[in-house]
Amino acid sequence: MSSILTNNSAMVALQTLKSINSNLGKVQSEISTGKTVETAKDNAAVWAISKVMQSDVKGFAAISDSLALGEATVGVAMNGAGAITDLLTEVKGKIVNAQESNVDRDKIQTDIEALTTQIASIVGAAQFNGLNLLNASGIATEDQTSNILSSLDRASDGTVSSGEIVVARSDLGTNKAELSATVAVVGSATVGGAVAAAGTTINATDATVAITATGTGVEAKGGTAFSLRLIGVDADASSFTPADFTTGTATAASDIVYVGKEGDTAEDIGKGLKAAFDVWAMENGVTEDQLSVTATATGLTASSTLTDATDTIQLAVDVVAPSATEAHKSAGQLAMLDAIDVSTDEGAEAALGAIEGLIQTSIDTAAALGSSARQIKTQSDFVGKLSDLLTSGIGTLVDADMEAASAKLQALQTQQQLGVQALSIANQAPQTILSLFR
Repeated sequence: MSSILTNNSAMVALQTLKSINSNLGKVQSEISTGKTVETAKDNAAVWAISKVMQSDVKGFAAISDSLALGEATVGVAMNGAGAITDLLTEVKGKIVNAQESNVDRDKIQTDIEALTTQIASIVGAAQFNGLNLLNASGIATEDQTSNILSSLDRASDGTVSSGEIVVARSDLGTNKAELSATVAVVGSATVGGAVAAAGTTINATDATVAITATGTGVEAKGGTAFSLRLIGVDADASSFTPADFTTGTATAASDIVYVGKEGDTAEDIGKGLKAAFDVWAMENGVTEDQLSVTATATGLTASSTLTDATDTIQLAVDVVAPSATEAHKSAGQLAMLDAIDVSTDEGAEAALGAIEGLIQTSIDTAAALGSSARQIKTQSDFVGKLSDLLTSGIGTLVDADMEAASAKLQALQTQQQLGVQALSIANQAPQTILSLFR
């Protein structure tokens, strides 16, 4: 049946040509953009996945910058710690020379002081973009570490968390601890327990004082300082000189001070006070035989070779809160350098024992920074490779196969030409009906 109103062949040919043109347009878009999935309408699921992955690639690019900055910062600190170690080794040589009595110790002391000044200068200058990993004196406790953004971790539910490399800040400064002005002692004796008077006594045998890092009003948090109070008592007016072993009172802090950090344990506080005591003892000419303090897991143990039972030294740990407007400043780990004095036999001998510990402190700091630098470098390499793999994965999902697209274009152009011819033939079909009326 033929009809002049409905040309079924033309409609079929038209629909076929429209389909061919649609496919041809898609292939031409793939060739011009290079993508088989350009918008969400092309493939919503693949498009969504690719966009999430692209955001991750952008994030990892920022992480690479963060790691590069961290690597440079740690590198500066590591080089500074190495230079300080070299200078401390030079100081050791000076101290060894001072062990001889027929040398000019005053000139050697001048050299040591110059080297100490140089060490302080390096500590102050070892910063990158304002961050100094060798100088943590006087800073807020939350800044005792430097956190370097190292990764983005995406969970299966889509939530994202950041990973960090924690670099511990060291303090190779030569400064002593500084207490804020006019601050009273707020607790004493067993720190963290009930406030009690100084009464732990060294008398021929060892004595201990317990330290508890927690407790009402005396928690080891930012700015809280701890001081070791010593009170010499010469009951029989013997040769023992109380003033040599006396520092601090029940209301005022002693010269032996440790400034607490967030999270300090009793052992940390004990070690800090032990280090401060060593500096004080060297400055005041107190030998280990006369008075020795050792840090324990729970506090401090003190001993003395006093033989007269009536001569005693009272021992207590006091807590000193910071003032409302000014924080305490912590001591540098190399504070003992300023206390070294080789101008006397006793001073030269004490300095020889002290310098080994200072060198080891510097070596430990440099080694820790080296480990952090290696960790940052490894993570930086991984992030770079991961970013490349993510980019490659995105390309696999959305990039067009140009060889296939080229072949498909040729086929569709041929189909388009044939479709146009088929539609032309179908449009001419009604003309045959006129021959019926001739």
